Amino acid sequence: MNNSEKIKLGISIGDFNGIGIEIILKTFLDKRMLEFCTPIIFGSTKLVSAYKKSMNINTPFNGVKFVEKSLPGKLNIVNLWNDDIKVELGKQTKIAGNYAFLSLEAATDSLKKGEIDVLVTAPINKDNIQSEDFSFPGHTEYLDSKLEGESLMILMADKLRIGLITGHIPISEVSTTISPELIKQKVSIMHKTLVQDFAISKPKIAILGLNPHCGDKGVIGKEDDEIVRPTISEIQNEGKLVYGPYAADSFFGSGNYKNFDAILAMYHDQGLAPFKTLSFGEGVNYTAGLEKIRTSPDHGTAYELAGKELANINSFKEAVFSAIQISKTRKEYNTLTKNTLKKQRQK
Repeated sequence: MNNSEKIKLGISIGDFNGIGIEIILKTFLDKRMLEFCTPIIFGSTKLVSAYKKSMNINTPFNGVKFVEKSLPGKLNIVNLWNDDIKVELGKQTKIAGNYAFLSLEAATDSLKKGEIDVLVTAPINKDNIQSEDFSFPGHTEYLDSKLEGESLMILMADKLRIGLITGHIPISEVSTTISPELIKQKVSIMHKTLVQDFAISKPKIAILGLNPHCGDKGVIGKEDDEIVRPTISEIQNEGKLVYGPYAADSFFGSGNYKNFDAILAMYHDQGLAPFKTLSFGEGVNYTAGLEKIRTSPDHGTAYELAGKELANINSFKEAVFSAIQISKTRKEYNTLTKNTLKKQRQK
């Protein structure tokens, strides 16, 4: 791969009191990673230099003022600020949240403009990042507000892909939020994603039930019979290979999940609890459905590990590789479908 073909991979630093900067630096300490992409961190050379010194991490980097000055074969840092910042590893501070937002905002803007090809986000703290400019439950909702498309959170590891029909909302609101329209919307996003981003021509999608035992014919709730089943039947009539609802308590333990290209869970913990049990530390969070590609590791700030040299870089590294691969697959899909449409017009 020559330099002109290398994907420009933007990185937001997340909460600098957590393990974000550590896993970024350690990932690109391996120079072979620079063969796959041109990494561009949105942050501060002064902050990263201080972090390198405190953690004794010798990853070299190239400081630049503008994204377009980034160099292939180097870990680049776009210098967004020159402030002297106190790093308090392992502590939740408001100042860390403020700078996490500045990094995310600049990286998202660059992604939207096409200055970078993909974005990988280091973990934020959903509490200390809150402000007038950021009033969202997480990255997914913020990116959904800034980019074209409709988002779907997908947690993935190898061939296991779990999407969420409802995301970061209280459990008390799940049952009233589930509707035929929402289920159809999320199935549509998942189906398109599997086709264009994972090159699966006829994806098989499983949908988990909302209630225990899918409601046991109304004994433990009527939503599965009155909303979920009829909606799945309608989607099947459209030609999509969608099945369910499946009782969530046995779906993963029985290994049934292996029969599908993706699973849609009704709510956050229904999907993420089994995912992290099966794949914690190796998984990737992918924001599907948007015009641009964003991935992240499957873990949080891990304050309890910050500064102790215990952080595992595998999930972040997988997030980098996933972003690169999805970008290539989507580009190939767009080229193929564009050529097909062109041929059809010529006939």
